[in-house]
Amino acid sequence: MLKPKVEKILNEQIKKEGYSSFLYLSMASWAESKGMPGIAQWLFAQAEEEKMHMLKFVDYINERGGRAIIPALDKAPENWKDVFVIFDEVLEHEKYISASINDILALAVKENDFATQNWIQWFVTEQVEEESSVQLVIDKLNLLGKHNLYMFDRDIMGLRTAE
Repeated sequence: MLKPKVEKILNEQIKKEGYSSFLYLSMASWAESKGMPGIAQWLFAQAEEEKMHMLKFVDYINERGGRAIIPALDKAPENWKDVFVIFDEVLEHEKYISASINDILALAVKENDFATQNWIQWFVTEQVEEESSVQLVIDKLNLLGKHNLYMFDRDIMGLRTAE
């Protein structure tokens, strides 16, 4: 049985993961509309992954005798200056999610919720991979510069390391 504080913070994470999916979906749509199908494909894959993360939280809460609450989600932005800004925002957002996952782990430790401590470790590892994957994209973009985006767009799916 989940303790109330743990159930509450896990439900808050459902909203954060859902928003992450919407954010990346919006970014993917923007990239696709700007003629960057490779970047769009990478972002669509990220959006799907975040949706699966959200569903993992739903399943876990319900499995532990709690009740997962499916929230309304805030509208994601629609426009970005360029792909450099997008990937900088993706990295900052992933850092925000990492901090949120760490808060869950800290609360589970404080509440002596050993099952949640064990379960959330998968997300701790996943966030390290997510941040690393986005940083790799940013590093490649910076090496290429703004005038070589065609080649980058074509090759970005080969850079996807987090699953």
